Amino acid sequence: MSRSLIVDWTACEGRGLCADLLPELLTQDKWGYPQHRSTGPIQVPEALERPARQAARMCPRLALHLATEN
Repeated sequence: MSRSLIVDWTACEGRGLCADLLPELLTQDKWGYPQHRSTGPIQVPEALERPARQAARMCPRLALHLATEN
């Protein structure tokens, strides 16, 4: 079962915490908003599920979600 990281752009305020917690997957643009390092859905490797959950939990605006793909 794979997981993907979803950013709720209407909730995100660009504080950059997610990029700090998941530098393997995310960077920041010049305003602090998360950017994915590649195109397409943000696939979360199994080894990064724990930090991805932490980033989703710690997001001050709760703008990150982990979705399960079958």
